[in-house]
Amino acid sequence: MPPNPAAPAAVILAVDDSPDALELIRRHLAPAGYRVLTAATAEEAARRIAEEPVDLVITDMKMPGKSGLELVRHIRSRFRETAILMVTGYPSIGGAVEAVRLGADDYLAKPYTRGELLRSVARALDARRLRTVAPAPPHPAAGILGTSAAMQPVFYAIEKAAAVNATVLITGESGTGKELVARAIHYRSPRAPHPFVPVNCGGIPEALLESELFGHVRGAFTGATVTRAGFFQTGNRGTIFLDEVAETSLAMQVKLLRVLQEKEITLVGSARPLQVDVRIIAGTNKNLESLIRAGRFREDLYYRLHVIGIELPPLRARGEDVLLLARHFTAKYAADMGRSIPGYTDRALEALLRYPWPGNVRELENLVQRLLAMVEGETIDAADLPAEMRPEVFGDGRGPDRPLAEVEREYVRRVLERCGGNKTRAAKVLGIDRKTLRQKLGPGPRGRASGGQAAGRSGS
Repeated sequence: MPPNPAAPAAVILAVDDSPDALELIRRHLAPAGYRVLTAATAEEAARRIAEEPVDLVITDMKMPGKSGLELVRHIRSRFRETAILMVTGYPSIGGAVEAVRLGADDYLAKPYTRGELLRSVARALDARRLRTVAPAPPHPAAGILGTSAAMQPVFYAIEKAAAVNATVLITGESGTGKELVARAIHYRSPRAPHPFVPVNCGGIPEALLESELFGHVRGAFTGATVTRAGFFQTGNRGTIFLDEVAETSLAMQVKLLRVLQEKEITLVGSARPLQVDVRIIAGTNKNLESLIRAGRFREDLYYRLHVIGIELPPLRARGEDVLLLARHFTAKYAADMGRSIPGYTDRALEALLRYPWPGNVRELENLVQRLLAMVEGETIDAADLPAEMRPEVFGDGRGPDRPLAEVEREYVRRVLERCGGNKTRAAKVLGIDRKTLRQKLGPGPRGRASGGQAAGRSGS
């Protein structure tokens, strides 16, 4: 993307110990209207930046004397508004990831084309402009509510991730709001005018996932009567959110790795690669490091995705955010139903606070919708809550020091019993999927729920 001809030419400092590499950058960027300065070492670059304001520094990773990483650290500590683009060879990609962690706006792998360089420069300068405008309030971010201490690192990470073009890995239990965070990052980033495309990798059969992601040409398989674009083409210049990325096969992980490395896709049934410009944000409720050790997730893909990591806290760790969210959902769905907004008694609020929320925010949202449909009065009391959530459940004489996992497991088993052992119904009530339900139940005597009800009954 060339610079705006009406705006002053951006000043770019290229840093590399190779004269040929510096000349190549100059020849690529100068015709596009950029003013290009050069430096052969990190020390020379530091002196030039101190003498003359620079909009963007493009630096190589390995140089005599101080490295590119040391230069990134120096620039970020003294010239916070200067954009930084790290250039690296593929064997040094781990260093490029570290550069982004230290504050680089993007990285570009060698060898690169003129188009790739121009796009990376434009994105880095967009990120710089985002930093130099009046800052937005750090939270709440794009519809994410919370004032608890547990959520403050999340809001900070959203702001940081929005200002750079790096990949992001969002982790957390099912129902904690990973897609909301991904949307917040997208809509606060320079890519906001372009599409945000959410994809549930675990909800698409493996046989169809490749076609859904990358598209297919006519005749690629039985039923492919027309050429069809996939999610990566639909999301071009925008953001694609790959939720449940841990559910992808090793073969699919290789294809995702290629998109990240080469910035290109190949439609099913075609041999011609297509360039795409898409930011990838991934989400999972699994421990990817454990899956790597088990041989079920590629380590190189993990490091490519985990440039910026955001871990979402479970709702039980967010204190009075539970009440804030309950009131928000109550007002939202009462308006949708065309009814007045009911209040909550102190006993009901106490029950909401004490409950462990195994389904997290999604479970709370589902509960509020059910309460609004079932409770006709102007007040919601503890007696209106499901039996398992009422205060007496947590005051059974076994003391306040019971492990949280035990309380949560007992509740999930009670819900399963109420649902007649139907796991699909119980998962829906809790706002979680069947796989998470099995994890929450944990080991039990021959898989039976409390009260003797068969917990393993089919949930069809």
